[in-house]
Amino acid sequence: MGSWKSSVFILVLHFLEGALSDSLIKLNNNGYEDIVIAIDPSVPEDEALIQQIKDMVTEASPYLFEATEKRFYFKSVSILIPENWNAKPEYTKPKLETYKNADVVVEPNQLSTDEPYTEQFGKCGERGEKIHLTPDFLAGKALKQYGPQGRVFVHEWAHLQWGVFDEYNNEEKFYLSRGRPQAVRCSTDITGQYKTIKCQGGSCTVGPCRLNKLTGLYNKECVLIPQKQQIAKASIMFAQSIESVVGFCNEKNHNKEAPNLQNQKCNLRSTWEVISESEDFKKTTPMTTNPPKPTFSLLQIAQRVVCLVLDKSGSMASDNRLDRMNQAAKFFLLQTVEDRSWVGLVTFDGSAQVRSELVQIKSDADRDALTKHLPTVSSGGTSICSGLQSAFTVIKKKYPTDGSEIVLLTDGEDNTISMCFNMVKQSGAIIHTVALGPSAAAELEQLSQMTGGLQTYASDQAQNNGLIDAFGALSSGNGAIAQRSIQLESRGATLQNRQWMNGTVIVDDTVGKDTLFLITWTNQQPQIFLWDPSGTRQNGFVVDAASKMAYLQVPDIAKVGIWKYSLQASSQTLTLTVTSRASSATLPPITVTSKMNKDTGKFPSPMIVYANIHQGASPILGAQVTAVIESANGKTVTLELLDNGAGADATKNDGVYSRYFIAYDTNGRYSVKIWALGGINTVRQGTASRSNGALLVAGWIENGKIQLNPPRPANNKTEVQNKKVCFSRTSSGGSFVASHVPKAPIPDLFPPCQITDLRAKVQGYSVINLTWTAPGNDYDHGQAFKYIIRMSTNVLDLRDKFNASVQVNTTGLIPKKANSEEIFVFEPENIAFENGTNLFIAIKAVDKANLESEISNLAQVSLFIPPPPETPSPPDISVPSPNISINNTIPGLHILRIIWKWVGDLQLTLAHC
Repeated sequence: MGSWKSSVFILVLHFLEGALSDSLIKLNNNGYEDIVIAIDPSVPEDEALIQQIKDMVTEASPYLFEATEKRFYFKSVSILIPENWNAKPEYTKPKLETYKNADVVVEPNQLSTDEPYTEQFGKCGERGEKIHLTPDFLAGKALKQYGPQGRVFVHEWAHLQWGVFDEYNNEEKFYLSRGRPQAVRCSTDITGQYKTIKCQGGSCTVGPCRLNKLTGLYNKECVLIPQKQQIAKASIMFAQSIESVVGFCNEKNHNKEAPNLQNQKCNLRSTWEVISESEDFKKTTPMTTNPPKPTFSLLQIAQRVVCLVLDKSGSMASDNRLDRMNQAAKFFLLQTVEDRSWVGLVTFDGSAQVRSELVQIKSDADRDALTKHLPTVSSGGTSICSGLQSAFTVIKKKYPTDGSEIVLLTDGEDNTISMCFNMVKQSGAIIHTVALGPSAAAELEQLSQMTGGLQTYASDQAQNNGLIDAFGALSSGNGAIAQRSIQLESRGATLQNRQWMNGTVIVDDTVGKDTLFLITWTNQQPQIFLWDPSGTRQNGFVVDAASKMAYLQVPDIAKVGIWKYSLQASSQTLTLTVTSRASSATLPPITVTSKMNKDTGKFPSPMIVYANIHQGASPILGAQVTAVIESANGKTVTLELLDNGAGADATKNDGVYSRYFIAYDTNGRYSVKIWALGGINTVRQGTASRSNGALLVAGWIENGKIQLNPPRPANNKTEVQNKKVCFSRTSSGGSFVASHVPKAPIPDLFPPCQITDLRAKVQGYSVINLTWTAPGNDYDHGQAFKYIIRMSTNVLDLRDKFNASVQVNTTGLIPKKANSEEIFVFEPENIAFENGTNLFIAIKAVDKANLESEISNLAQVSLFIPPPPETPSPPDISVPSPNISINNTIPGLHILRIIWKWVGDLQLTLAHC
């Protein structure tokens, strides 16, 4: 890349930096504008739902205003109404608002619960993805469990906008503090009673909590039932349903000991501290007057209008670009774009040519007719603005440009592209960009960034199938999921001397409608063999010799199972793409959506790849997920993505697979592609409880009496509970732009990643068992050189003065390969560890270049020595377990260990009787 091109990329990066999500939200004079709340197309029409959304936001705004010390309120909201609802005069057409970039989605109850929750892929302080609500929640059918909808919305908004986490813990509801059990909560001023609740057959009973004599904690059925009347004002991230709670925990009242996600993810910082460090906070000052009520726009989705704007300039003759563009565009027209969409076609070189006015897709004949207008000859210069201007003219002949889409592909540079930026902004159209080859205009991404479109990049390496992947990713952002084209496979190879390209594709029971097998080549038609799961060879491929492609549309619903293919060719490149749609409008298909954590990578800052694999609301666990990242010079890197809750992955077993990318090799564009495969270890997880959502309060104590709330419903949809699933999917993750990459050799500036899942427990009264996931030498790749483990009885001293805290002897502790499970057992030395002591432990990993990771999450253990058993003392038992030293400063600890070993052995024996 020349120095001029590099400098242009650097300038463009300044425009793109900080673009972390598709959201349209803006903060204007303390008010959040352009919030998008979308009603899913599968929600039955109900006008009352629109008013309920308005009521929720209107109620939430003053609550948010007071909770943030008069800094923030909700100013304007757009409500997206499905196309299949009846039209009304007050409904207008959306511009850039789509279901894809919605901040809140209202969707049917799929897992027998109306629990509101927020998707969060990132770290503390990073914006979340979407808030999920159900119609029944908005209708007020969960008031007792979660509290008023407006308060719940503020809880979820804090997840979404500021990246804070919950201050309760459904999996670990109690912890030891100075030897006594405490409920996980914030603040500790919240009062209540500890009770055991057992429900069976629709009725629940309340009883006392029992202490576990091994741990000193209450039994797992025990919960805190809060007093209805409280004086505590915090915290919204614990239980906004408590009437007195009107604010977030701050530095003064934050419970730093509680084992919750907020402490684990945010390094013990309170929610208010995190909010105070946000860009929103830095841009505002408290208001002196009360804010106005929110305003609402009602926007109804209309039929899709899309215009292809394709480059046919002279440079498109290079590297088979024109042929490959036509193959990808034909694939889009034949398969990707949905029925009833309106499609136009414009080409450009030094000027623009209208190839087809808008045509509505009603039949296969309409699709075929559009493909006939694709360009066959390349020549001339590159005038991107003329192509865009012609597309707007084509669209305006039939519809306003608001909400329309343009797919812009170019391989060339155009130093006048910025002249049409204002025209694009004013159009209200969404621009999807496809950068082809190494010389596509550096400013191209600005068009997709300013309009909320998808940005993609395809190299000249045809075997990577980048162009078809890019066009395959352009399903409607507004259509029902059952209408969406889903890519099952995308492969390519360069074959020599009659070599074979063999493989399999899994068609699972969630897809099968409109299944298409597409094969492309670069020279001459290959031998094509395809067999369905019963072993029957499939004939009837339609061959388009001019476009160098062949395709087979499987009639009706494709057979479920493994399809096999074999392709044979010599001295050319072949690709195979398989797509399908949902087999039923009532059975959600398994989907893979992928993205990067940001659109720009500045060396040595790492990028993060995410792949979200779900079937409806159910996460898919145990899949094999691989990311292929291709740089501007054609080099590819493969990454195994993991859902292990370590390294780049925020939450274990949530269906979001993640990994750090650090293998930069050049400046410029990088494309991202995901392969996901489900096999014998893959399950569809039915779940009725999620992290990053509002706390379900089991009941209230009012006037001294316990009033139970309806429990969380049992998931009766057993067919989705832990069901094994086999499937194959591919997905385009778009593209990103890298800068400041030094010339080879690339220096090692990458430390090990932060350890985020450190856990500690006491065994044998003096021995501490630590577990964590191993980081790598470079973030989560390779193998670290050593660990530094330190401990303190003061949690803030450990966090803020790590290097001054007591160091643990780690002789013999050699780091394992990244993402392995680490176990380390030690006996505390040089520190008082007595009954009731809280001990805090943290780790840093160090690589071979002596680069240190960030300090890990802080693990906590409390020494609990139960009173002696009431039964007669057992006979003296000689030796303790091997590998555990009995040297300790605690008087009488040796005999206590012996007593406890005997009690444990007795309990074990009784359990087997």
